[in-house]
Amino acid sequence: MEVIAYMRVVAYNIEEFEKELLAKANAKVHDLTLISNGLNFNTIHYTEGKDVIIISGRDLLDKQMLEALWEIGVKKIITRSTSLEHIDMQYASVLKMHVANTPAADQSPESIAIQTISNLNNWGNKRCLGESCHCSFECDKHTHTK
Repeated sequence: MEVIAYMRVVAYNIEEFEKELLAKANAKVHDLTLISNGLNFNTIHYTEGKDVIIISGRDLLDKQMLEALWEIGVKKIITRSTSLEHIDMQYASVLKMHVANTPAADQSPESIAIQTISNLNNWGNKRCLGESCHCSFECDKHTHTK
């Protein structure tokens, strides 16, 4: 049995129905803090001490928000959406932030929760996220041509 590296994570804009799905997919591996509020400058303090943030398509990560997250120490972002339009990907690239989404054809809440935790597990074990990965720089596991 593979041991998965533990990560400290905060997830924003969590709907009530997502709590159980994320908890089940996580299987008590990662330290998940689930917040119903969206990510903004009034809630950003919840990211302090976290390795990863999980956001929804409703969370806007513009240049100012990305800079604030970087200053707090966040280097990895997972969006629970297929779209990346709510993230300034050009600036995330400048900061060399790792960005992932949940691109599987099955966009059911259960599938999104599983994809999200799978991304965490792969990052924790220093593996490439494959089609979920949207880093625009070369990392030690994968050369990106996006």
